[in-house]
Amino acid sequence: MYPFIKLIITVVKAKYRPKLALEDESVLHLRAGFLDVDMFGELNNARYFNYMELGRWDYSQRVGFVGLMKKQGWGVAVGGASIRYRRRIPFMHKFTMTSKMICHDGRWIYFLQETHRKDQICSSALMKVCVTSKDGLVPAPEVLAALGTEDTFADVPDWVAAWIEAESQRPWPSSQ
Repeated sequence: MYPFIKLIITVVKAKYRPKLALEDESVLHLRAGFLDVDMFGELNNARYFNYMELGRWDYSQRVGFVGLMKKQGWGVAVGGASIRYRRRIPFMHKFTMTSKMICHDGRWIYFLQETHRKDQICSSALMKVCVTSKDGLVPAPEVLAALGTEDTFADVPDWVAAWIEAESQRPWPSSQ
C-alpha cells in the first residue's frame, strides 16, 4: 500500500524546515518500520522507491516547487530509474535518505538519491523525473526559470549521459 500518511507528514514537516537552494541536498532521517520490511527483516527493495519519493517531495517543498506546481497546475512523473543496493537496512534501524537534483537534459530532470546507515551507503539511485502540464511535458529550463533561478544544471555528467544513451537503445516490447 502507498504510504499516504508518511507523504502528508513529510510535506507538512518540509514547510517548516529550512528552505533549500536548488543545488542543495535534502536529508530525511527515517526508520525501517514493520510495513517496510520483507520476509528477511530488511527494507524491501520496493520501499526504497517509496522513501525516495518522500525525499523528492521534501526537496520539492523546500525549494518552492510544490507551491509553483499548484499555481501552474503542473504534475510530476518518474520516467526511469536505476538503483544499486550495497548494504541492508534491517527492521527498526535508522537511516538517512538524501535527495539532490544533479542535472537536466532539456526535457528530464535527474536526481541522485542515496540511503545511508551508520555513515555507510546502502543504496544509490538515479531518478529521471519530468514536470507535466495539461499540454504535455514542461521543458526543464522552463521549470527552472519559473522557480526564478539560473540554469546551472544543464551540464550532464558523463555517467548520467551514458545511462541516458543505454536507455535510449533499450527495446520496448512489441505492442499486441
